[in-house]
Amino acid sequence: MNILILGGGGREHALAWAVKQNPKCDRLIVAPGNAGIAMIAECADLDILDGAAVVNFAEENAVDFVIIGPEAPLAAGVADALRGAAISVFGPSAAAARLEASKAFTKEICDAAGVPTAAWARFDDRERAAAHVRARGAPIVVKADGLAAGKGVTVAMTVEEALAALDQLFGGDPGTAGAAVVIEEFMEGEEASLFVLCDGTEVLEIGTAQDHKRVGEGDTGPNTGGMGAYSPAPVLTGAVLERAMDEIVRPTVAEMARRGTPFQGVLYAGLMIADDRARLVEYNVRFGDPEAQVLMMRLGAQALDLIQACAEGRLAGVRPRWAADHALTVVMAAEGYPGAYRKGSQIRGLETLPEDASHMVFHAGTAERDGRIVAAGGRVLNVTARGASLREARDRAYAMVDRIDWPGGFCRRDIGWRAL
Repeated sequence: MNILILGGGGREHALAWAVKQNPKCDRLIVAPGNAGIAMIAECADLDILDGAAVVNFAEENAVDFVIIGPEAPLAAGVADALRGAAISVFGPSAAAARLEASKAFTKEICDAAGVPTAAWARFDDRERAAAHVRARGAPIVVKADGLAAGKGVTVAMTVEEALAALDQLFGGDPGTAGAAVVIEEFMEGEEASLFVLCDGTEVLEIGTAQDHKRVGEGDTGPNTGGMGAYSPAPVLTGAVLERAMDEIVRPTVAEMARRGTPFQGVLYAGLMIADDRARLVEYNVRFGDPEAQVLMMRLGAQALDLIQACAEGRLAGVRPRWAADHALTVVMAAEGYPGAYRKGSQIRGLETLPEDASHMVFHAGTAERDGRIVAAGGRVLNVTARGASLREARDRAYAMVDRIDWPGGFCRRDIGWRAL
């Protein structure tokens, strides 16, 4: 098979790494890719938000299967364009991708399907939103209603913090996501992520994870796209997981089908667990980043078989084969992230690190300059390891971190602390 992956971050490097191991894969193209991806696949210069351009590229390159990594092309309808051209694709339609693209839409689906989640209200006017915050008090959660690259959420512990978040969102930062906001009750508990393949009717759980959103150790400081993750999530025990599938995932998928917008792709459910019961925090309609890195490390080559079965409506006939293992990834970011950071600093020592089924450095934001690997983003490397225990996976990951020579970068030293 000729396979095209859309995206250029650590998630896409992890997907490419897993896909490349499967003997079905004859040719692998990633657009746009990055310096790490270029070591295992062809990289293509392609506007991945332009459905017609993606279709033309796929036809010209005899692509058999397209895997869409990030949320933006899904919201832009790229999967619809590919399906319209009879090209097999993994990823939901633009209509179904609203589960991530609009927080208010997700809440409406939850209300219709009886899914347990936080009480909420939507506002497109700053003053009315502020009045709601003052009336409700803190702690309270403020979310941009649109796509915000994982950064449009403020868990405000004071009214002043919530009002500052409203100022930022209605001021248009980040991007256009702040045209409207959803304000939610604060939910107590421990957060975890559940990843479920959906082919429109059937659902298949393919892993759990927990990530660290805040930039500082001890989960302090501003939110980021994620500073590290581990899988499986200990808090999602068998009973809690099955209840989450029955009370949250299956009703959502059924409601989407009832509305004529069946969900086909990976549904990433962010859950809050308290008293052995899960409530929905939010949905994403693609693999998490950096959660994909630990999931792909554990799934390996079978990931392609599972997602292809999902795209072809064959989920009922497949099951993941899990080893009794753990995986952990440490994000190395450019100094200053998630604020202003400098690009172009050289990263040395990567060539000395092991690359095997238990050790892998996935590139999130790198470029190649005159034979050198340089930082080209905020989150730059995902140093990932597997082990028989979470402690072993952590120790292996940090042993690799310590061999990377990058004065312009930093990482958290406590990834996995909740579970350990």
